[in-house]
Amino acid sequence: MLICLPDVLDQDTVKRFRQRMDSAQWVDGKVTAGVQSGAVKRNQQLPEQSPLAQQLGNEILDALASHGPFISAALPLKIFPPLFNRYQGGEHFGVHVDNAIRFVKGTVTRIRTDLSMTLFLSEPEEYDGGELMIEGKFGAQAVKLPAGHMVLYPSSSLHQVMPVTRGARVCSFFWMQSMVRDDGARELLYDLDQSVQALAAEQGVDHPEVVRLSGIYHNLVRRWADT
Repeated sequence: MLICLPDVLDQDTVKRFRQRMDSAQWVDGKVTAGVQSGAVKRNQQLPEQSPLAQQLGNEILDALASHGPFISAALPLKIFPPLFNRYQGGEHFGVHVDNAIRFVKGTVTRIRTDLSMTLFLSEPEEYDGGELMIEGKFGAQAVKLPAGHMVLYPSSSLHQVMPVTRGARVCSFFWMQSMVRDDGARELLYDLDQSVQALAAEQGVDHPEVVRLSGIYHNLVRRWADT
């Protein structure tokens, strides 16, 4: 399931992020790559344990905690601290699959990567190229979103970032372990939740069918969730 989520960050927040990031020191992006992905990765990153990366990452996590569509789509259990990358001057990231398990540096925390997330911090017109190409059951899909918007997709997907030939593509990227491991089950729950919310807006939350469908949704979550 690939879902684009609008307005995770507002424009004032994005502008403030970029002002601080543009004057920061960046390092080779291979520092967080595995063996296979490191061979095809050409970009820059903020050092993951730098005060700036941690501060901005915490702001993103705070925003996600109150973002209803994200909660509905992801059913988050654990979220890897957000990282930040930049592509420019032809930099790219070739075809790869994200590591199945991520270790949070300096801790004993391990996260199974069920979902990958890219939060765009550059407007599409600021750069040429840089599309996130995600392979799915219906073929490859190109994603290039407005600043402040985020794409959520299965970490098991083959994906790549196309070369940036003009300007700079700046994003935050990170991974999440969902309470519901199976992508197909998560997709069913998301579709059901969206239908329940639409019916509730039309008929009211006390309508018998809304109550019945809400019960079905929560009982399915209860059956499938790991906590």
